Amino acid sequence: MLSPGRIFTKSRSISLIARAFCYKPIKRPQYKDSPQKKPQREFPKLDVPLAKTIAARIKATGPITVASYMKEILTNPSGGYYMTKDVFGREGDFITSPEVGQIFGELVAVWIYTEWQKTGSPKPFQLVELGPGRGTLMQDVLRVLTQMNLSSSDLSVHLVEISPYMCQAQANRLCVSHDEVTDPESKYHYAGEMVSGVKVFWYRSIEDVPRNFSIIFAHEFFDALPVHKLERKDNIWREVLVDVNGEKEDAFKFVMSRGETPASKLYSQLSSEFEDARDHVEFSLDSFSTIDHLAERLEEDGGFSLIMDYGHLGDKTDTFRAFKHHQLHNPLEDPGQADLTADVDFKQLKFAAEKTQKVLTFGPVTQADFLQRLGGDVRLQVLLENAKPDQKRDLETGFDLLTHPDKMGHRFKFFAMFPMVMRIILEKLPVSGFSK
Repeated sequence: MLSPGRIFTKSRSISLIARAFCYKPIKRPQYKDSPQKKPQREFPKLDVPLAKTIAARIKATGPITVASYMKEILTNPSGGYYMTKDVFGREGDFITSPEVGQIFGELVAVWIYTEWQKTGSPKPFQLVELGPGRGTLMQDVLRVLTQMNLSSSDLSVHLVEISPYMCQAQANRLCVSHDEVTDPESKYHYAGEMVSGVKVFWYRSIEDVPRNFSIIFAHEFFDALPVHKLERKDNIWREVLVDVNGEKEDAFKFVMSRGETPASKLYSQLSSEFEDARDHVEFSLDSFSTIDHLAERLEEDGGFSLIMDYGHLGDKTDTFRAFKHHQLHNPLEDPGQADLTADVDFKQLKFAAEKTQKVLTFGPVTQADFLQRLGGDVRLQVLLENAKPDQKRDLETGFDLLTHPDKMGHRFKFFAMFPMVMRIILEKLPVSGFSK
């Protein structure tokens, strides 16, 4: 085990720490091979198709924003895309970096451990994940942290998840015991315990997570937050809306607002501050409010955060789209049956964070750069040395998928926030993964 001082005094320390845990390649458990791991509870279905519900709303009140359309489709309690089924993996509609292989989550854990030590290694601390998916990333992170002599009394796990289905799927993966919490006074709605004794809690909102020192991370969370689509014509920002298309009850089309909307007015004020010259943008009010809350927590309670998502640096325009069975899909067709997403505008996130004047921001940097700087190549070699012949190809192709510029390597970005009080420390000890 490396001493804390060695992590910061040796240039090869990050690479060396990759050898300090779990030499054995991990075989990912698949739900199709473990049917007992699926949530056993039956989830309600909409009596009326989601498309008809949305169409009725539009006919009653007029065209709706893309943000409202997106929110309804993804999170409707009964028919929302995320709410009643597993949408991840090869049998779902998309695959995420943690599902590709263990190296991703292990290097995120190394980053967490390294930066936690720079804060003085406070105990206990909270690991908070926004939108945990199947729980794979948290599982990999915890496996590494336990190798670093962190015990159940040192940390607790807090997951922000609105999907009842995914909540139970995560609990089945992470916990040996878990159950729904029915106390109306409780801020968490589900709780469990891992085999190590670590306590796990589930919340519907980040605002409900206890206000303690927290290490907060989010992977492919911000891309699912609703966006407003805006276009500038004659120097006036107008909003793209969703309307019914003809007489069909389940057909929709995009239309332009007749004038300014609340979202377009707000963006018009903000865009002049960060000099956005584009004429077509996607603007997420939910992302801004989430960043604002995270900044407040980090300043008042301590901790740091890591945001990992696919996105751009403020140079793209129309990225709103749908995925179904790993293929592009018309976002206005089959509402609730396909994932809706938009690339994260990291220029906007950075602006929102720095505007609070409460946090320091780092990045965004590409996923390839982040993983390589954390010793990804070294970690791969360690696993290859101890892998069976049939495992080596999966490890190599998986790492290539994560880091190749034409695959996930440049498509995904990493962005970190630390409280302003850490400025002097981080000038002496630069944040891992964000500098050469």
